[in-house]
Amino acid sequence: MKNILAFALFLTLGVSYAQNTSPCSSPEKRHFDFWVGEWHVFDTLDNKIGENRIQIIEGGCALQENWTGASGSNGTSLNYFDAADSTWNQLWLDNQGGILKLKGKIEESGLLKMSSQPNNGQYNQITWTLLDNGNVSQKWDIFTADDDLLQTIFLGIYKRQ
Repeated sequence: MKNILAFALFLTLGVSYAQNTSPCSSPEKRHFDFWVGEWHVFDTLDNKIGENRIQIIEGGCALQENWTGASGSNGTSLNYFDAADSTWNQLWLDNQGGILKLKGKIEESGLLKMSSQPNNGQYNQITWTLLDNGNVSQKWDIFTADDDLLQTIFLGIYKRQ
């Protein structure tokens, strides 16, 4: 009986320890959790432009985005923190054949900024900002390789459903 109780205690402590030491529970791997949720997305004139669902997957090691645009566009992204270089990474794929690979870091102000590698003299940069009211702003800019802004192609305000 003592052996059974000792074994049960060992299992309980082992499970508790394993739950508290998840490989993806460190603070830097939780920085992007402000984006998690189900969102209505609006433009700057408060017109609804889509819906987005961001969920934590793989035991907290990644975020998956599922976008549905009001104009019929759909897409998904996988987002993860890479401890090897302390960067956030995103792979975006959409129903128009678009593929975008981004890498970046949390800025001192708390926003997350990720950029693509330059291609044909320009690169993409997406910035997510947690707003004071709990909404999230997502801005997608295109820059020249010399860091001159060419255009903003998306500016969405995420409001929780």
